[in-house]
Amino acid sequence: MSDDFFPVVPPGRPIWLVTLADLALLLVGFFVLLQANQRLDKEALATGLREGFGITERVADPMPVAVAAMGDFAPGSSILPQSAAAISQWARSAASDPRVRLRLSGAADGTAADVDPETGSGTILAADRARAVAVALVAAGAVSADRLTITTDPVPGRRAVTLTIGFDGKRP
Repeated sequence: MSDDFFPVVPPGRPIWLVTLADLALLLVGFFVLLQANQRLDKEALATGLREGFGITERVADPMPVAVAAMGDFAPGSSILPQSAAAISQWARSAASDPRVRLRLSGAADGTAADVDPETGSGTILAADRARAVAVALVAAGAVSADRLTITTDPVPGRRAVTLTIGFDGKRP
């Protein structure tokens, strides 16, 4: 074979130089992004994102202010372990301001015995416990139902319902 068949290729740039150029361009792009975000209207961006996903109203979690709990539920039960009088009095005084919201977070201990008897779910039992406390608070007149939010604690812990008072100043 002759040397004319395979032409001589001039030497290319070393691969580390290409990688360095890529990293330099990424760095320049990052600084351009930082510079562009200085004059960005963050509220307009958030509104645009909400509208893009079809959300019309912004609902933020209230800022937590105070916490109380009702504990010692029997395993597998959502029946209140004690009178709700003390927790109702606490909720009534804490929620006297109309800008305050109350979040009830039910929990199960994660054992096989601490599950809902019908479904075998600890999460459903936790929600039932929070609901039972919510019913007791509303029945006692401590707080109206529209100011309550019921959640479940995703991490197994003690058999309890935690009440969190949150301040949400923008609502009347």
